[in-house]
Amino acid sequence: MIEREATITGLQRLLADSYTLYLKTHNYHWNVTGPMFTTLHTLFETQYTEMALAVDEIAERIRTLGVRAPGSYVEFSQLAGVQDDDQPRKAEEMIRILVEDQARVAESARAVIRAAGQSEDDASADLGTRRLDVHEKNAWMLRSHLE
Repeated sequence: MIEREATITGLQRLLADSYTLYLKTHNYHWNVTGPMFTTLHTLFETQYTEMALAVDEIAERIRTLGVRAPGSYVEFSQLAGVQDDDQPRKAEEMIRILVEDQARVAESARAVIRAAGQSEDDASADLGTRRLDVHEKNAWMLRSHLE
């Protein structure tokens, strides 16, 4: 168990970051306005829908490793690098914030990959790699709206 401790910690952080980003993206989906409304409303929905499935997969991996998965807002707020946002935002501000948050989640995924590699946990490394790919792509799609 000790050799997988860093992997488990990384997965817990990845779960907290992913869930917080899911909630923030859903919030922005509901509240986006302006000339990019339709495009961003649809993009945000695509991204939060994918994350809704991902958080379940991450939590189940944590459980597979024999540990309780964090599942409350209190736990997520203590673990996450991604911060909640309850402020009204303009569309471009939402995009910039989400780009930064996608990068934070990508870094959490990289930490899982590194830790899992050291403990020869191929399944967790694969999960981290797949999440890294999604969050890097999401950041690119969001950044493209700022050019």
